[in-house]
Amino acid sequence: MKTKTLFLVEVAVLGALAYLLDLVSGIICQAIWPEGGSVTLAMIPVFIMAFRWGVKGGLLTGFILGLLQFITGFAKIYTLTQGILDYFVAFTVIGFAGLFANKIRNALESSKKGTWITYSIIGILIGSLLRYIVHFYTGIVFFGTYAPAGQPVVLYSFLYNGGYMLPSFILSVILVLFILIISPRLVMRKK
Repeated sequence: MKTKTLFLVEVAVLGALAYLLDLVSGIICQAIWPEGGSVTLAMIPVFIMAFRWGVKGGLLTGFILGLLQFITGFAKIYTLTQGILDYFVAFTVIGFAGLFANKIRNALESSKKGTWITYSIIGILIGSLLRYIVHFYTGIVFFGTYAPAGQPVVLYSFLYNGGYMLPSFILSVILVLFILIISPRLVMRKK
């Protein structure tokens, strides 16, 4: 029972932290990406939870992030389907980074630096890529009218969403690795 309570508290706290990080970056980046999206640190708490608790922890933390954006009015919602995809689905799938949670924790315990760094980067890539795919799809289906005249909608969505997702991925890799180097116990759980 103690473990379940700890899990739920950590999901709530890190989900709220992710929301706050996204709120600040969203305000800063609004002029660059007026239809939504921003270079953000919001995925970092989701990745930490994914590496600490596995896919379940990552998915739930990402879902909380999307839910908070949705209910607080911070989200850019044009249709219900687009809102669900861009917020609930896109942020939830970040949690699939937790596919490598056990490998990362085991490598950290065994002091295999190269192994945990590699699996961390792969996990962050998977979570970021899945989020990007959802935004890319909604960019084509729901935001194609924003494409400049003569520019293919697919290219517009690719560039628009890639413009903030690539820097967010890079920042996430750098900062998550830095956090794990400084404090690997953040992803370790007592047995």
